[in-house]
Amino acid sequence: MSPNAAGALLMMASMAFFTLNDTMLKLTAGEVPLFQLLCVRSLITCGLILATRNRLGVLHFRFGRRDWGLIFLRAAAEVIVAYCFLKALFNMPLANLTAIMQVVPLAVTLASALILRETVGWRRMLAIAVGFFGVLLIVKPGAEGFNVWSLYALFAVIGVTVRDLLTRGLSPGVPGMSVTFMTAASVAVAAGLASLTEDWVAIDWDTGLMIVGSAVFIMGGYFCSIQVMRVGDVSFNAPFRYTGLIWALIIGWLVFGEWPGLLTQIGAVIVVTTGVFTFYRERKLSGR
Repeated sequence: MSPNAAGALLMMASMAFFTLNDTMLKLTAGEVPLFQLLCVRSLITCGLILATRNRLGVLHFRFGRRDWGLIFLRAAAEVIVAYCFLKALFNMPLANLTAIMQVVPLAVTLASALILRETVGWRRMLAIAVGFFGVLLIVKPGAEGFNVWSLYALFAVIGVTVRDLLTRGLSPGVPGMSVTFMTAASVAVAAGLASLTEDWVAIDWDTGLMIVGSAVFIMGGYFCSIQVMRVGDVSFNAPFRYTGLIWALIIGWLVFGEWPGLLTQIGAVIVVTTGVFTFYRERKLSGR
């Protein structure tokens, strides 16, 4: 198998794992308070990372003050993302939320141009503008389909964009698994403190299995997303990120009986198409 083929399979696997994680969490909606759910899931994730230490990737914490600062800022962004994403996940169709999240690569490209002063040509800027128009079709501002949960999804997009920009600033020597562990630990601590404002509930066997399954799937997603950065051409692998929308459509229909409306479908196609075009232009310019 060529490196690019392996990378494409890893990217598709990571999207499948992340979507299955979202499915497990959505199935627990209402059974466990949100902050308790986040705390327990994150603690299990930390345990899995420690149990697989140095198998999925190097794990150490010997890095400089600047990297520590970026990691803590990134962890704070992840706490906001986790909260906003789950609030949206529990209250809107899985495919709709996933379609909105597909705009993240476009948002990162735009933020890189505005904040990091990276060069972005007019073609990619036009693709970004069209992509955001696709998001408007999905969230339907001013229409009956738009509600506060759509705002939570958009806040999650902003949080992920900030998180990814902070990740770009990390030194190459900082292990991905170390960043993953610090992120999960930060979410566990923040959610644990926030959960003091609400009563914890007993977790039954079925709900507990879903939470454990969520932790396992998100670890699979982390592992594949880390490995894909080491195999093949990143610009070739990146468009396969959009297979997450296919997974969300299939699982949303089979598990929750959800299917997005026509405007949402059109918006999703626009977002995916503009995203793929952006990656194509980046690859073409890199080759030049």
